[in-house]
Amino acid sequence: MQKIGFIGTGVMGTGIINNLLKANFAVTVYNRTKAHAATVLAHGATWADSPRQVAQNSDIILTMVGYPRDVEAVYYGADGLFAGAKAGDIIVDMTTSTPTLAQRIDATAITRDIQALDAPVSGGDVGAKNGTLTIMVGGAQSTYEQLVPLFKVIGQSHHLFGAAGKGQHAKMANQIMIAGTMTGMTEMLVYAKQAGLDLPAVIATLSAGGAANWSLTNYAPRILAQDYTPGFFAKHFLKDLRIALAEAQKQNLDLPATKAAAELYRRLVEDEDLGDDGTQALIKLWWPTK
Repeated sequence: MQKIGFIGTGVMGTGIINNLLKANFAVTVYNRTKAHAATVLAHGATWADSPRQVAQNSDIILTMVGYPRDVEAVYYGADGLFAGAKAGDIIVDMTTSTPTLAQRIDATAITRDIQALDAPVSGGDVGAKNGTLTIMVGGAQSTYEQLVPLFKVIGQSHHLFGAAGKGQHAKMANQIMIAGTMTGMTEMLVYAKQAGLDLPAVIATLSAGGAANWSLTNYAPRILAQDYTPGFFAKHFLKDLRIALAEAQKQNLDLPATKAAAELYRRLVEDEDLGDDGTQALIKLWWPTK
C-alpha cells in the first residue's frame, strides 16, 4: 500500500488522518506544534520532524494548513516538501488557498516530475471525522484518478473541476454559498429569539422545510448549547471570504452579500478578537458572552 504523508494536524487534519489510519494506510505526519499531533500519533501515525522528511518517507503527501503563506512555507521552505519530494510523488494541497498559488505549485511540480492537485474540502469537523467530506479538485485527470481510492476513504463526494487552481475556485464558490447560510442562520436566531419563539422548535421546523441547510443543521444546535468550539475557525473563514472577494474582483464581479458577510466576520475576528472560535460564534455580535 502507498505510504501517505500528511502535514497539518488541526481539527480537520486530525479527522482525515484518523480515517486514513482506519483504512490501514501508513501515515507519516508533521505539524508545527507536535503536541497537536498527539491524537493521531496515539492512533498509529508516525512523526516526522519537517515537511521535507514527510516527503522523503511518503509517496502521496497531503497538506492542510491555515493560510496561503503557510502553504508557501510548507512547499517552498528550506525544509519544505519540494526539498524532499521525489520524482513520481503526488502532492495534494487540501488547504483553502488561492488559485494562483495552486497554479504555482503545479508548475513547480511539473519541472520535478511530481504530480500535483489542489483539493480543498467542505464539510467541517463533522465531515472530517465521519469521512463524509466534499472534495473539490484541480489538476490532471490522470492524477485525480490515482487519488480516487484515497478520496473515497475521507469523503463522500469528489469532483475534478479542471486544471490547477480550479479546485480552489470551486471552494470559493462553496464559501460564498456558506457565507449566505451562516449569516441567514445567525440573523434567523436573533429574530426568532427577539420574537419570543421557542428556538429548538424553530430549528426543527425550519430544518424540515425550504429553509433547511447544512449550517442550520450543524451549527444552530451548537449555538443553543453555547458551544463555540471550532468545527471551522472564524479566522480561517474570514481568510476564505477575502480570497473569494479578491478573485471576484479579478473577474470584475461585485458580490455585495459576500462583502457584507466578510465585514461581519471581520468584526468578529478583528474587533472582538474571536478568531479562534468556530464560525457559529458570529451570533456573539448580537448575543455577547463576555
